[in-house]
Amino acid sequence: MSEHAPTAIRPFRLDIPQAALDDLAVRLDATRWPDGPTAPGWTQGVPPAYLKELAAYWRTTYDWREHEAHLNRFPQFMTTIDGADVHFLHIRSPEAEAEAEARALPLLITHGWPGSVVEFLDVIGPLTDPRSFGGAPADAFDLVIPSIPGYGLSGPTTDAGWDVHRVAGAWAELMRRLGYQRYGAQGGDWGHAITLELAAVAPGQVVAIHLNTLLTLPPDDPAVAAELTADDWARLDRLLASEPEMSGYAKIQGTRPQTLAYALTDSPVGQLAWIVEKFKEWTDSTHVPEDAVSRDRLLTNVMLYWLTATAGSSARHYWEAAHAAGAARTERPATPTGVAVFAADAARPVRRLAERDHHIVHWSELPRGGHFAAMEQPDLFTADVRTFFRRFR
Repeated sequence: MSEHAPTAIRPFRLDIPQAALDDLAVRLDATRWPDGPTAPGWTQGVPPAYLKELAAYWRTTYDWREHEAHLNRFPQFMTTIDGADVHFLHIRSPEAEAEAEARALPLLITHGWPGSVVEFLDVIGPLTDPRSFGGAPADAFDLVIPSIPGYGLSGPTTDAGWDVHRVAGAWAELMRRLGYQRYGAQGGDWGHAITLELAAVAPGQVVAIHLNTLLTLPPDDPAVAAELTADDWARLDRLLASEPEMSGYAKIQGTRPQTLAYALTDSPVGQLAWIVEKFKEWTDSTHVPEDAVSRDRLLTNVMLYWLTATAGSSARHYWEAAHAAGAARTERPATPTGVAVFAADAARPVRRLAERDHHIVHWSELPRGGHFAAMEQPDLFTADVRTFFRRFR
């Protein structure tokens, strides 16, 4: 925990010690590789040939200093909220001081697991400075992009209880400290749950929310089920069919995160495999994750977990969700909600079901992209966010 004043916002600049990079190189060189699978492709997990080649690229070609400098192009800060250090990017729009009708709208964007602030690097420019990217100045945003406590540059959490509700409360306090009394919020993966909760804990400040993840489950009511179309059922069936095999990581992280942490914190190749598998399964990729995201951007995301030793604390987020102190909210939120459904996301929601539980005022079906939408399809992501928030400025 920081020794600064409790509410201080202090500038932050990435400067990883060279000793940490040298240690990574030694560990990569000393990797003890397991035997191979007995089933083809990705059936039993990440294929050894692919991972060995990716690890060699990480060791010999990937340049952390280049990507560290890229991250440092954006203003970054740290503050301490509820006992935890919170890292965040805060990029004010050039339109921030414009006339009222064109003034930038503050927008808080939240990542999930195994993501990070790296997911949003390609949308920062278009969202904050649309004038320079072929857009309308009236679509500008001030962006606040925090690292969830326990993830990456926010560092490991040191106490229990960092569930979705507590993170949402921290986000409300962060925006208050920054002087924003009226703002929008956006999120995917855990970020979507945090964004929904933020709308509930700060309804007077959150004007609208935009989600690129939203889970809808098969209805218990036969009358509701009868209203669903064949496409609706295809989405639900895909979710149910994939859940047993695809949810193993969540079961481990939700029950024994500490045991997992020893392996991932000690072995960079272990951390790499644990994350890269999700980028293969959850993105709009065919053969390898690089079909959907660049290799260097993927490795930069992995580096934020490795360099900060946050494999365990980020995994604990799942344990906290499974052991949350309070009951889940059941009331239908009043906050206007927009949903962007990217075609390759395994958990595509059903609009009829979403509208029972949320105040849906915008729904987009996008032709490409998967779970890491802003990283995979920054142009589609940017356009949908702009379109949705125009009515709330």
